[in-house]
Amino acid sequence: MDGDFRTEFTRDPSALRRHPALVLNADYRPLSYYPLSLWPWQDAIKAVWLDRVSIVAEYDDVVRSPSTRIKIPSVVVLKDYVKPQKRVAFTRFNLFLRDEFRCQYCGAKGDLTFDHVVPRARGGLTSWENVVAACSPCNLRKGSKSLSQANMHLRKPPRAPMSEEMRNLGRKFPPNHLHESWLDFLYWDAELDA
Repeated sequence: MDGDFRTEFTRDPSALRRHPALVLNADYRPLSYYPLSLWPWQDAIKAVWLDRVSIVAEYDDVVRSPSTRIKIPSVVVLKDYVKPQKRVAFTRFNLFLRDEFRCQYCGAKGDLTFDHVVPRARGGLTSWENVVAACSPCNLRKGSKSLSQANMHLRKPPRAPMSEEMRNLGRKFPPNHLHESWLDFLYWDAELDA
């Protein structure tokens, strides 16, 4: 690569997003599947320099300093194992993932909100067991009524998900861009079809 690439690479902010590194735990599994555990190339190179990770795969592009030339890592593995969290954080994103990005009343995909099954106006709590993904039309139709008053039914009862369940669900929804060097590490622990 010539010097023009280096200056173009550092001047173009979108170029910083073009070379993310997949981050694997010491057991060679991604730290998370959804969102996929990715670092910007700068963080990956810094971790390599600090000897916190090993490079497993690289891009063809390089970055240079006056004394060093290094290929940009595309897959790195942590040298120390990070214990996965057992408890799944109650966030909007995780709620949508648990419900597989579908309205739990009609099954529609797309513009989702969340709905309290037992409305807050009637003492319903904001918890895994009482909140579901809902499309806007269903959410408006239900309003602050109970399911029976609105004549609506849930596709599945809401419950707190386990972390392993969320990792498995995350595999169903890969991000828009998957670099070919990542594929072997994303699905190597998936169950094989007989």
